[in-house]
Amino acid sequence: MKKKLIIFTDIGDTIIDEGTEVRNAESVVTHADCIPGARTTMLALHDSGYPIIMVADGLTASFRNMMKEHGLSHIFSAWIISEEVGEDKPSARMFESAMQALSLTEKDKHRIIMVGNNVKRDIRGASRFGIRSVLLDWSSRRSFEPECPDDVPTWRIHTPEELFPLAELIESQLEDEDD
Repeated sequence: MKKKLIIFTDIGDTIIDEGTEVRNAESVVTHADCIPGARTTMLALHDSGYPIIMVADGLTASFRNMMKEHGLSHIFSAWIISEEVGEDKPSARMFESAMQALSLTEKDKHRIIMVGNNVKRDIRGASRFGIRSVLLDWSSRRSFEPECPDDVPTWRIHTPEELFPLAELIESQLEDEDD
């Protein structure tokens, strides 16, 4: 059953543990481990009918390698990658491209969440674009301290496994709005 909630997600330190990345001479990631619980959570979200869109900064070849390695390529309804868009998050073009990929309109923004680990890119970008955000503070590689009001996430989780019940909660709220 297709869900109302639409999940935009970053990859690095959101699904993939950036600390395990192995890169080749062209800086393409050839191997990386998933964050504990991330693969299972993303598969469960997909299997439950949530549309998931990759919205990530980096090289397309890196994401192809990592998603193939972990059997996650098929879960994404669209791949929005900064190398192809020509801009990094927090650019609105990244989020606009994700919406266009699913033929979403302004009226759909209340149904979208952006899941990420980077306050300045993921959370700020989502806030300025007018969508809600989920900060995954699993890694300590970046500061989670907000520099401006746009850096404050709508929700904050500490492990990938917390995303599934949060998605279910948001989904039930969206269903209640329609009743």
